[in-house]
Amino acid sequence: MADWVSGSVVHIDNWTDDLFSLRIHAPVRPFTAGQFAKLALDINGERVQRAYSYVNSPDNPDLEFYLVTASGGKLSPKLHQLKVGDQLLITQDAAGFFVLEEIPDCETLWMLSTGTAIGPFLSILQQGIDLERFKHIVLVHAVRYSKDLSYLPLMRELENRYNGKLRIQTVVSREQAKGSLVGRVPALIEDGQLESSIGLPINAESSHVMLCGNPQMVKDTQQLLKEQRHMTKHLRRKPGHITSEQYW
Repeated sequence: MADWVSGSVVHIDNWTDDLFSLRIHAPVRPFTAGQFAKLALDINGERVQRAYSYVNSPDNPDLEFYLVTASGGKLSPKLHQLKVGDQLLITQDAAGFFVLEEIPDCETLWMLSTGTAIGPFLSILQQGIDLERFKHIVLVHAVRYSKDLSYLPLMRELENRYNGKLRIQTVVSREQAKGSLVGRVPALIEDGQLESSIGLPINAESSHVMLCGNPQMVKDTQQLLKEQRHMTKHLRRKPGHITSEQYW
């Protein structure tokens, strides 16, 4: 049974008509970068809840979540209507194993995300702990339109902060956008465009791939990496090269 605490909305960013971020103050327990909490509202006598990853570093008291308003959704449209000062419920304890301590050492750590699933990667990179194990880190954010790259300024700040260790690549699927690759992540790996743009290979010898996002992207990319790059799913009992988390 989840322990719920009350949180207060302290800041809202409305990035597009559908994309928004909430910053919340709430007495949650310490969490690990990459984990998620559940947010909830009591609606017509029913507690409606959903899991969202923390975007903020664990040492930042502004608890930040990146959301998309789901058409016909029960919760996200209501969360989108919240104003600064409004209350919502949040689980006191975070959950999830999409965290660095689960990732084996490697030369290049690839962080591949779609849409709002960039959140856990931003949390990990903002905290900046345990990244010295990797020579290179690549952060890929794939969206439909360039206007959906809400956190690109933060991504660029992080790129500068890591002074060459972190490489950023944006991907847009439905339009041409300066500085972005065009298409779907699996296709860009299959034809070599992603690696060519970054200047690093994706292979079982040097790489670990963290996948977070649209279930179809995660499935297709995993399948491609298994078939063409001989990479395997990472398990505690059997170390591999691919760690994934799906956003529904």
